[in-house]
Amino acid sequence: MSDRTRFLMVFLSVQAALFTAVLTAPVRKVFVIPFTEAIAALAGALVSSFDPKVKAQGIMLLNAESGFSVRIEAGCNGLEPIILMVAAILAFRATWQQKVLGIAVGIIAIQALNQARIISLYYLGQYNQQIFEWFHLYIWQALILVDALIVWLLWVRHVRTNQNASV
Repeated sequence: MSDRTRFLMVFLSVQAALFTAVLTAPVRKVFVIPFTEAIAALAGALVSSFDPKVKAQGIMLLNAESGFSVRIEAGCNGLEPIILMVAAILAFRATWQQKVLGIAVGIIAIQALNQARIISLYYLGQYNQQIFEWFHLYIWQALILVDALIVWLLWVRHVRTNQNASV
């Protein structure tokens, strides 16, 4: 089996397994919802350091004064691009140490950008709903996926550089 065929088979299999898992009720209850609440709590903590009207409540980031809120739902918590990145890293030939490091750094990079996304959408939504929708549906969706791709490409470059240096 060629490396490309192997990569594609592993990539698609890991994606299928992980996407299926996050859609099941037990995984949603034990992992997805607490993960999403943690993302909201982090966004609330970051924003409340300079905007005391903001607080996190469950999966929502809300303005305690005006009542405006954004909900961080599935598709907004960054899990989909993380799954794509994890599947790509696991499918690529590298050591397990390199894979674990790539996944850890990738999750941090994706979630850092996702925090910027959540916070920017929180403020955009308060001031212009049309711009909010446009950024939510088009700009940020693309940027988060591009972030996952860039993380993977940088990781591949790092792995290949280290493989060539050790030969």
